[in-house]
Amino acid sequence: MPAPKNSPKSTDHPAEETSVALVISSVAVLLLLASLDQTIVSTALPTIVADLGGLEHLSWVVTAYILASTIVAPLYGKFGDLFGRRNVVIFSVTLFLTGSVLCGMSGSMGFLIAARALQGLGGGGLFVLALSIIGDVIPPKERGKIQGVFAGVFGVSSVAGPLLGGWFVDTLSWHWIFYINLPVGALALAGFIFGFKPLGKRVQHKIDYAGAAALTLSLSSIVLLTALGGKEFVLTGPIGLGLMAVFLTATLGFIAIERKASEPILPMALFRMNVFTICSMISFISGALMFGALTFIPVFLQMAKGASATQSGLQLIPMTFGILCTSTISGQYMGRTGRYRILPKIGLSLATLALLSLTRLSPEMPSWQLWLSLAGLGAGMGCIFPVVTTAVQNSVDRHQIGTATAAGLMFRQVGGSIAVALFGALFATRMTSLMGGAPVEGLANAAELGPQILATLPSEAQTLVAQTVSEALHPVYWIAAGLAFSGLIMALFLREFPLSARSAPTRDEVA
Repeated sequence: MPAPKNSPKSTDHPAEETSVALVISSVAVLLLLASLDQTIVSTALPTIVADLGGLEHLSWVVTAYILASTIVAPLYGKFGDLFGRRNVVIFSVTLFLTGSVLCGMSGSMGFLIAARALQGLGGGGLFVLALSIIGDVIPPKERGKIQGVFAGVFGVSSVAGPLLGGWFVDTLSWHWIFYINLPVGALALAGFIFGFKPLGKRVQHKIDYAGAAALTLSLSSIVLLTALGGKEFVLTGPIGLGLMAVFLTATLGFIAIERKASEPILPMALFRMNVFTICSMISFISGALMFGALTFIPVFLQMAKGASATQSGLQLIPMTFGILCTSTISGQYMGRTGRYRILPKIGLSLATLALLSLTRLSPEMPSWQLWLSLAGLGAGMGCIFPVVTTAVQNSVDRHQIGTATAAGLMFRQVGGSIAVALFGALFATRMTSLMGGAPVEGLANAAELGPQILATLPSEAQTLVAQTVSEALHPVYWIAAGLAFSGLIMALFLREFPLSARSAPTRDEVA
């Protein structure tokens, strides 16, 4: 079906020259590629870490990808706005696939972490550019439905990722969880190469290199501080204080640079908009909840419940079911009513209750209770994901859609990066502390724990380890529940601008 004739023409994209169906299917493939890579690692993490280096490196396999993708996400959004999204998408996917090949070839933890960082440099553009393109070709009132469908795609990949990861670990090796990206990436490239026609125009733009450098320093320092502080160095020591100083200085410098830049990566004027500011904070919290919870549930299932990698992936199905159901319902609700304000309130309420129930994790917890908690958390996320992107795109001018979308995703990635690093450090510290007070027969170091080693321990030792893992995760979910509740308070102040059938509101409407 051709693009709507009443959609205003854009100077940065030939949306009128392609079909909406091809655009949507290509974007769906891109989102599947990006989200699959974030979740396919989860069930394989214990095996990867035990094989390549130990429990203390668990969070970095995830953090390296998230950190790299977070840093470049605003750049992809801005470059897409300036130069058009077709070539930038092709570059992003190609870089991502190169990183995937290198991840699959990894023979050491250092090489894997470096390859994951390269993979993240490409993956950072996938979500941003895909969601921004939807803002180009779909009117705001219809975007809710599409974003709901894409949140469902993300939910499906949340199940498919852990299941594929567990299956590859159990039948082949964990290296194959990265090679699976190649055919999906080829589909994404084909969709964009044949679906989007270049304009053949070249426009001179001024790139905000100073802002990009300041943002990179700011994001890198805060993630390194949360990931390594208290483990590799003392927070109040020279390194910890130095990273804090770098973060504060770079952040203040970035704000000052963006205020004066002719084409800023992240215009400060956006933060004067209620919708953008509140949705950015909710994105930060939702990223922390999603990545934080998803990373450590397989660890609990494999090390406390004795589940295999595949079994732990299967037990994440309720979470995906919750995302799929509520994201679809949320999208339909926005499409029918043009409203969205109530949805984050419902989502964050459900997430708070679900995370509170996860603070009672134990080896004796019935499966149905865990499934109910995961379904509730998924349902909460499904109410949030379609809303924050749709609401922000509805509140900005069309030429800022990519920048605003990238900013929201950046905050979600930052939240996920900090949460995984902080939760990983907290979990490792708690494990070492608890295991240090009760030595386990056959285990010299708690950092050596993994599914294979755990299976060789005596039954009494396995019981002790299972209880210790559960107790070590309790503070993680208490903190997550507190974050969800704080997000609920923020959602109470979100303003609502009804979604229209046009591509973007005017400046007067926004004002």
